[in-house]
Amino acid sequence: MLHRRTLLLASAALLPLGVTARAAPGLALSAQDQADIARIEAYLNGIKSLKAHFMQVAQDGGISEGTAWLERPGRMRFQYDPPAPFLLIAGHGVLTFHDSALQQTSNIGLNRTPLGILLDEHVQLSGAVTVTGIQRLPGQIQLTLVRTDSPGDGSLTLVFADPPMTLRQWTVVDAQRRETHVTLYNAQLGGSFDPQLFEQLSPPSAHEK
Repeated sequence: MLHRRTLLLASAALLPLGVTARAAPGLALSAQDQADIARIEAYLNGIKSLKAHFMQVAQDGGISEGTAWLERPGRMRFQYDPPAPFLLIAGHGVLTFHDSALQQTSNIGLNRTPLGILLDEHVQLSGAVTVTGIQRLPGQIQLTLVRTDSPGDGSLTLVFADPPMTLRQWTVVDAQRRETHVTLYNAQLGGSFDPQLFEQLSPPSAHEK
């Protein structure tokens, strides 16, 4: 069984602390880099909604699981499986972390979180977003991103299977350099979800699970 502190650290790593804004250093992109980034942009913009099982691994090795729903623009829900009393919801431009056992809720602007990049109405990996790293492995491509004006808020590394391009995992590094790895399983693309799924601080109804 996971300890509360382990799960809290794992979830809180998605909520970076405020830091002084500064410009992110750019990466010299080759023609292949630019082509791959364009393919990734097109792929991400093609994902309007997604539902998947997730496994989350925190900095200290703590593991938690649950169900994730993403709906662009700006909506997300991470429902942690019991006994974890945690819930992450994105909606109305705010990312909310709720601990039902302690009855504590914290909020942060979605535009201050690296994960918010995935939820933009139009994903553009230039301008407001800076690519700081790209790595190719057999059957895999990894892309590391920061918000250009506030790189200290943290970074987001997206891991894709390729080919065919499929989002498999992401790593969030927060302002305190804590890493959280999220792996998606049995992802279902497309479909529409009840808007209340991104509003309520309670478990989803049976037909949404």
